[in-house]
Amino acid sequence: MTNSSFTKGKNSYNHQAEEPHLPTKIHIKNGSKNEVSRQREPRNDVSITNDLNRGRVAIFIDGTNLFHAALQLGIEIDYLKLLCRLTAGSRLLRAFFYTGVDISRPTPTRQRTNDKQQGFLFWMRRNGYRVVTKELQATDNTKKPNLNVEIAVDMITLAPHYDTAVLVSGDGDLTYAVNAVSSTGVRVEVVSLRTMTNDCLIDVADYFIDLDSIKQYIQKDSHLGYGYRTLSNSNL
Repeated sequence: MTNSSFTKGKNSYNHQAEEPHLPTKIHIKNGSKNEVSRQREPRNDVSITNDLNRGRVAIFIDGTNLFHAALQLGIEIDYLKLLCRLTAGSRLLRAFFYTGVDISRPTPTRQRTNDKQQGFLFWMRRNGYRVVTKELQATDNTKKPNLNVEIAVDMITLAPHYDTAVLVSGDGDLTYAVNAVSSTGVRVEVVSLRTMTNDCLIDVADYFIDLDSIKQYIQKDSHLGYGYRTLSNSNL
């Protein structure tokens, strides 16, 4: 991935169709970054994102973390709605989606390949996301994809080119990267399910948004019943 073409003066992404401005329920810290004593549990505030000059926004989505959060909420994510919601009318530099990719060959006990996942990732690339993957073998069912290094490197490398980072993850291992980005003057918003979010990550971020408070704006409409096509059945 080449980053040398990024400049502060021009947005390299055109935002998708805008979602109507809906009330945003968001958690915000009591005080500024430099305040010595801060509450661990943020306060509630309303529509604070729309009131802020967020400048250029870069979005970093931990796909696995978001998937498990959606399972706990009992919803299926609409990724176009999610992109519009996280951008919230600001200029979008990049929207990254990080996930592991199953490269295991079919076996007598496991006939299905990763065609469905590849179809989903193909759709994501065509709809405003920069997809970052890591190859994984499904031999160990307990193994989960971990792309924290990739997320941290992209956040830090691109920091000179954006003003607000939106991190969709509750993984405490990303605390150091968030703190490093914040120290450059970038505002960092963490979006995750509160019960899955490490307290240290909330402490170093400027804002915390609980997915539970915005789920009605980012979930698929149940009556539509649409899905992502597999590449094997696609003419694209």
